[in-house]
Amino acid sequence: MFGKDRYKIHPAEFASAIDSMSFDHALLSFMELPYDTQVSVFSYLNVLLQHKLVRSLSPQRAGYLLNHLSSDDRTVFFSGLSVSERSKYISYLDEKNKKSTQDFLGYPKNSIAWHIDTNFTVLSKDMTIAEASAHLRAFQKDTEAANVIYVADEAGKLLDDIQVRRLVLNVPTMKISEIMDGSFVSLNVTDTKETAIHKFKAYDRVVMPVINDDNLLLGVITIDDIMDIAEQKDTSDIQKFGGVEDLDYPYVKTGFFTLTRKRATWLVILFLGEMLTATAMGHFEAEISKAVVLALFVPLIISSGGNSGSQAATLIIRALALKELTLKDWWFVMRREIFSGFTLGMILGSIGFLRISLWQYLHWFNYGEHWALIATTVFCSLVGIVMWGTLSGSMIPIVLKKCKIDPATSSAPFVATLVDVTGLVIYFSIAAVILKGTLL
Repeated sequence: MFGKDRYKIHPAEFASAIDSMSFDHALLSFMELPYDTQVSVFSYLNVLLQHKLVRSLSPQRAGYLLNHLSSDDRTVFFSGLSVSERSKYISYLDEKNKKSTQDFLGYPKNSIAWHIDTNFTVLSKDMTIAEASAHLRAFQKDTEAANVIYVADEAGKLLDDIQVRRLVLNVPTMKISEIMDGSFVSLNVTDTKETAIHKFKAYDRVVMPVINDDNLLLGVITIDDIMDIAEQKDTSDIQKFGGVEDLDYPYVKTGFFTLTRKRATWLVILFLGEMLTATAMGHFEAEISKAVVLALFVPLIISSGGNSGSQAATLIIRALALKELTLKDWWFVMRREIFSGFTLGMILGSIGFLRISLWQYLHWFNYGEHWALIATTVFCSLVGIVMWGTLSGSMIPIVLKKCKIDPATSSAPFVATLVDVTGLVIYFSIAAVILKGTLL
């Protein structure tokens, strides 16, 4: 299908074109490619299509493809398989790849072990730069991991990392030990993806070594993998914050029933939560029957609380993700959000008070002889509810973080539902105090 121009096309463009085809056409187009191009293109395809393609290949061709993938792409491929399929396809690997894949799959899914690339070269500190350059030409593959080389001792313990440019800029007769500074940044194989993202940003690296607790060099992680990890994490957080379970595959590739199930779970929970709103309304039935005018402002009151809570949750969740805040900052956040909530509540309450007064004065609506008390009730309720919304919206993510639960789980709909129910209690409680002896 791609013809002679296939040699001028980047593998990512091949993958994009194949992803857009029906599976039968995608398989034919993929099979037309040379073996080495198939390996390059395969790593850019979405995981769902990768699985379908491998199931359609002969064992020999599938084995060649899986064995020639980089270790991180291979681990990601196997991580999405069922147990039975994982056992089947892992038997296609040679002994070296089989062992490394099984080792990395044994780590938690959120650890960086699943993204380690074992295609790297280690040098001895006793080599000259000329010997090191010859060694790299002979053994180092032309990948993004080749930008940095690593120096290790006889036991395989990491001593230093050296930029390749330093080999070019120094005299060939110098020894590697002479250009070492012993200062390097590394990741531990048990580190989380969030830790890896933070370190890459903090140290502005394109590749970073991965070691174990004994300082043994296990592999490397490159910036392109970190960018993919960051995109997946951000997507997952956005989906959770919107009240949806995170999707395993892209939206367009997710089946109808799977998509419905992942959306229905939170919708059912939120619906049951909103039923408490009806219970709260029923509890204040007597107040509503005496002062029906109070019901006019229920949507205004509870939506303001929910909106302020969602705002606060969004700000705190993002600040926690960027490590701008830690759990130790909870008191700082609480104080700030209390004052912010009070100020925002005063602004909204003043607008509400002005609106009622203006409508009464212009005779656009008659709130009765006690309209000033109603306006005061709305004013005080908005101050209280917005303060409660900002406080709860900011504290819930911190509490979840303390409990080692993803703060993004405190979704905007969840916070809004919580503030809706409690907001009604606040509103009618304030009304009962201010309007006692008049309307109530």
